[in-house]
Amino acid sequence: MFKKSFGFAIFASVMLFSGCENMPTQTSTSQITAINQANLVQRTWTATQLGNSMLNTAANRQNLPYLTFDAATQTVTGSDSCNRLSGSYVAGRDTLQLGQLATTRMACLNNNNLDQKFHEALNKVTHYQVYGKTLKLLDRHGNLLIQFETPTAAR
Repeated sequence: MFKKSFGFAIFASVMLFSGCENMPTQTSTSQITAINQANLVQRTWTATQLGNSMLNTAANRQNLPYLTFDAATQTVTGSDSCNRLSGSYVAGRDTLQLGQLATTRMACLNNNNLDQKFHEALNKVTHYQVYGKTLKLLDRHGNLLIQFETPTAAR
């Protein structure tokens, strides 16, 4: 009798713990994805760093590159410091795929080719990280391509 009860207790414990282990992991993964995507959208992200170079973000500095992600239309819009840009995007848990970007073609003078460097970096983006008011766009190796800041906190 004792062996049957003991065996049943072990079986029930294993079933209980294995059932509890699987459900939260699946739920938490989808929750993390939803949180990351929500933190990415509906905010204007202004570039503060391009690769290893900090950008001049003084209060009087205008024409910094910026991006805005719209979840409803899955579009990204912004500026490369000179030209307006627009395109599609797909965001996952930590992955980010930018579609072909359409841009205006204005003459960009005295910007040290910032617009070209910004586009080159955008073409390499495969991942993103959002921490509060900071967005990092990364390449497939996890290297920082562009860092952005926003004055708007996550909702």
